[in-house]
Amino acid sequence: MKRIIKISIVFISIMWVFHTFSKNFLVDPAFETFISRKDQILTNESLWVFMIRIHISLAIVSLITGSLGFIKAIRVKSINFHRWNGRIYVLSIVLNFIPGVYVSLFATGGWFSTIGFLILDTLWLVTTILSYLYIKRRKMILHSQWMIRSFFLSLANMTIYIIVAITHNLLNFPYENSYMVAVWLCWIINLLFSELIIRKKVLS
Repeated sequence: MKRIIKISIVFISIMWVFHTFSKNFLVDPAFETFISRKDQILTNESLWVFMIRIHISLAIVSLITGSLGFIKAIRVKSINFHRWNGRIYVLSIVLNFIPGVYVSLFATGGWFSTIGFLILDTLWLVTTILSYLYIKRRKMILHSQWMIRSFFLSLANMTIYIIVAITHNLLNFPYENSYMVAVWLCWIINLLFSELIIRKKVLS
């Protein structure tokens, strides 16, 4: 059962990478649909598009490297690859903090959504850095636990998408309200799920 859950997590993560890339770089590269739903004026639309592209690109890198980091066969057979893969994962999240904060300032839903995103950005950065610091001290269990928390925060956008799809598209809640709720629930739900995964030792 644990093996099935592990495979499912990795598979879903990779599928979300394909979805994110195609949606934001092939289907709507100018982010016209996303911008049309915003309830506030962007002070500099070209800068916002530039920053969101960086934000999404780095998030895709973190999802790919994060998924690879949980594949035990890779960790066992190529420790050097695992180390470099982990470094790229950490770097992608550290570099993503400033773009993440910037786009948060213009989030749909105003200051309520902005605060939710800023908490998410901070938690994502802190859990990642803690994971890195623990592996440097060779505390493997703590490294693994904080990496799991960090990785599930990497999937926060997917949780937002699911919550909005349910509340707005199925239940007909106003988009702005659905988005505000999703911004807060995404990191709360994902962290709770990560704690369950840690307790059950699914990804160990």
